[in-house]
Amino acid sequence: AQVEESGGGLVQAGHSLRLSCTYSRYTRRIVNMGWFRQAPGKEREFVAAINWSGGHTYVTDSAMGRFIIFRDEAKNVAFLQLDNLKPEDTANYVCAVDVQGRGITTGQTLGLEWGDYWGQGTQVTVSS
Repeated sequence: AQVEESGGGLVQAGHSLRLSCTYSRYTRRIVNMGWFRQAPGKEREFVAAINWSGGHTYVTDSAMGRFIIFRDEAKNVAFLQLDNLKPEDTANYVCAVDVQGRGITTGQTLGLEWGDYWGQGTQVTVSS
């Protein structure tokens, strides 16, 4: 797989998880990496993105203060730290790689058009 996520699991509300996203298609340079999530019966939701070279980040209002996105540039790995998880955070978290430079704030507007490569996702389940 060119994009592979890991780190999901079942946790209680208030606990934390750290998700990882590894990109292995070295012929296409990463411009931005982002995280989306999709809960059953709901539309895919943009969560956060990071500019690969500069490290600038963007987190949506729903994630602000609880989620942090960061990267290991040398290893082509992006992380999403999820703190103080809530039951409404339960979803499949999917990583996307943007190699064309669509920006780190456009994920919600562009949706599936934001990423050039997508992973299958990692499931996060938060119990109350």
